[in-house]
Amino acid sequence: MTDTLHPPRAGVPADAQPAAAGGTKKLTRSIGVVGGTLLTLSCVTPASSLFVIVPDLFADLGTATALTIAIGSVLCIAVAFCYSELGTLIPSAGGEYAMVGTLSGRLTGWVVFILSLIVVMIVPPIIALGTADYLAPIVHISTPLAGALVMLLATLAGLLDLRANAWITGIFLVLEVIAAAVVAVLGFAHSERGASSLLHGVTAGSGGATTAVSVSAIVTGLAIALFVTQGFSTAVYLSEELENPRRNVARTVLWTLAISSAVILLPVAAITVGAPDLKALADGDIAGMVTAWSSSAVGTFISLCIALAIINAGIVMVIQNSRVLFASARDRAWPDPVNRAFSTIGRFGSPWVATLAVGVPGAVLCYVPVEALSGITGVAVTGMYILVAVAALFARRNRHKDVPAWRMPLWPAVPVLLIVVLAYVLWQQTVQDLLVTGGIVAVAALYWAFYLRPRQETHWVITLPEDQQV
Repeated sequence: MTDTLHPPRAGVPADAQPAAAGGTKKLTRSIGVVGGTLLTLSCVTPASSLFVIVPDLFADLGTATALTIAIGSVLCIAVAFCYSELGTLIPSAGGEYAMVGTLSGRLTGWVVFILSLIVVMIVPPIIALGTADYLAPIVHISTPLAGALVMLLATLAGLLDLRANAWITGIFLVLEVIAAAVVAVLGFAHSERGASSLLHGVTAGSGGATTAVSVSAIVTGLAIALFVTQGFSTAVYLSEELENPRRNVARTVLWTLAISSAVILLPVAAITVGAPDLKALADGDIAGMVTAWSSSAVGTFISLCIALAIINAGIVMVIQNSRVLFASARDRAWPDPVNRAFSTIGRFGSPWVATLAVGVPGAVLCYVPVEALSGITGVAVTGMYILVAVAALFARRNRHKDVPAWRMPLWPAVPVLLIVVLAYVLWQQTVQDLLVTGGIVAVAALYWAFYLRPRQETHWVITLPEDQQV
């Protein structure tokens, strides 16, 4: 199952080789741990997760939200160990699909690729649609137009080189962290309930009654909690542009998880103890609570920071998604004209066609009525993590066991435990979310069976950059 990484084949025409086989399609190594961490943190977008995704958790989990996110963060440590080992062993812009496909077989890699596309292609426009609400204190703009403008701005930024984007997203990230810190300070300063409330899950029921949060509700919420900090995996997508990836990928993954968990968890705990009542907590109007705790000026500042967080998320997600499409084209996942287009590198060192292919459709989607897809995204993230953990079990077999790479502690117990826990979390998700995600995967499997598999000598051949042994 580890025969998916191939050099150019003798007897196969040059134009049928993987796009990077001759070394002509390469990304530039231009960033270190700091730049990579800034970009990866920006993909986690702590403020975006805090202000856009967490309010839905407050509605379902009430005071158990912080506990659920904390449990999710602990699970993510095991996930981060798997990503760190596989990301340094298989440093490819393809991310999960390259890691899993190389170690567990090309079909499994293809399934992971589709799951990652569900996560990273649908979420940016949905998040971008929230921009208008947070720009309201200074300008009124329609929701679809605001979302489309954010996606187009993110696309333009994605056409620049990665070093420039690291600085852009870094500046936005500082404002995000400041906003989160302000919320944390104000929430703790206006505490309405003790810290023990964080361990006893209750939420507002009908007629103002208090309802206990069940264990099954917390387990179900874990899928979304995993998504809240999911962006730390972006480090593996940047592995072809990180200097010394064998060392820096693991550092970037682990630093990002630690920082993002703190930036999200502290304000969530502060909001939980500082909300005026359980109904206000369930409503999730964080900007309104900030205004009540302080003043309208501070509330406006927080709203603008949230808008910047959404723009920041758009920029980094476009960057991430374009790298995935670039890598899939280099590995010949599509018909040849599409492969040639997606693997084209522009003057700034970015895959510009792939960037446009991600950003422009995202802008168009902002004009399409889209229901909240967080449940489907949670299923996709959980399934992807399970397959990454399975691949980690093969990371020390055969020729891979002696390859220089960061190695996780407590292997294989960590990936085995992760598989068991995440499988249970997946089992607790709604039938609709499971069926929709499963349907997408089934269609992708048909594409694999009727297009990719008959062309397996020339298509979907997972490759690594030439300097993989750095």
